[in-house]
Amino acid sequence: MLSVLIIIVLVYALLWLASIQSYKVDYGISFSKEHAESLGLDWKQTYLAMLDELKPKYIRVSATWSETEPEKDKKNSDFVDWQMLEAAKRGVKVALVVGQKAPRWPECHVPGWANDLSGDEYKQAAKDYVKYVVERYRNHPALEIWQVENEPYIKFRFGECKNFDEGLVKEEIDLVRSLDMRHKIMVTDSGELSTWISASRAGDIFGTTVYRIVITPGGWYWRYNWLPAGFYKLKAGLFGRSYDDFFVSELQAEPWFTNSNPTNTAIEEQEKSMNPERLQKHLDFVQHTGASRAYLWGVEWWYWMKEKQGDGRYWEIIKKKLD
Repeated sequence: MLSVLIIIVLVYALLWLASIQSYKVDYGISFSKEHAESLGLDWKQTYLAMLDELKPKYIRVSATWSETEPEKDKKNSDFVDWQMLEAAKRGVKVALVVGQKAPRWPECHVPGWANDLSGDEYKQAAKDYVKYVVERYRNHPALEIWQVENEPYIKFRFGECKNFDEGLVKEEIDLVRSLDMRHKIMVTDSGELSTWISASRAGDIFGTTVYRIVITPGGWYWRYNWLPAGFYKLKAGLFGRSYDDFFVSELQAEPWFTNSNPTNTAIEEQEKSMNPERLQKHLDFVQHTGASRAYLWGVEWWYWMKEKQGDGRYWEIIKKKLD
């Protein structure tokens, strides 16, 4: 028992030592059209404000299946066209997400008609959608990276994911690679709740989430203050990921919501999991993880706070950070 305790202490000390060094981090922003709309915002206005006021060099957006093909064999990606065009006008580089899963609730953005298909039919429909998106944007000047699926290998299921097929992920990655050999592929995983074994080996770039405070389904606040930044660095190195091909795909910069959302939660409650001081801590923390890039998670909320709540503190903090 004593030897086990000594090993635990030594490992923990190693993690803290690995957290001392800081690294240059290029910041990007994740944007969700659907989430902006859910907050009662004009999504185009929000997107343009992000580009023109915050001036990110990198953004991450999704060509969600549910919006790209709301009816079988009737594809329309005007909403992606517009986002890509506006990014290209400003020289902003895009990580474009494609697949069954995409950032933001309901996690699996699968059209209702596809959930009624048989296994083989579902797979073919998913690959037809992926093929359509890749062929449409592979030569777009704004495209920098493909992200195939979002946290596809996480071992517990959450969200509305009736028919999510993990076995299809490799086929999707192979399909994207066969259609576009010029752009790298990023595959992501949960930073705190997954081993990274499959995800870290699947793409050219590995992206991890970094959340420092969450709310459990039972309503308890769980803080990761005890988890050093070196945990991410050493874990990435263990799976052969170095500074250049290791990103933070989601850096928590908004409150955590379990059974609620910003519009029905008191601001005082929201500030328990995100406030200006905590936001600054997260920005400082990520510089010690060994990641070369971090996509900030929460632009829709910052804008909602500024426009609907009269609180521009978060917007200004990010604006200063990206300046």
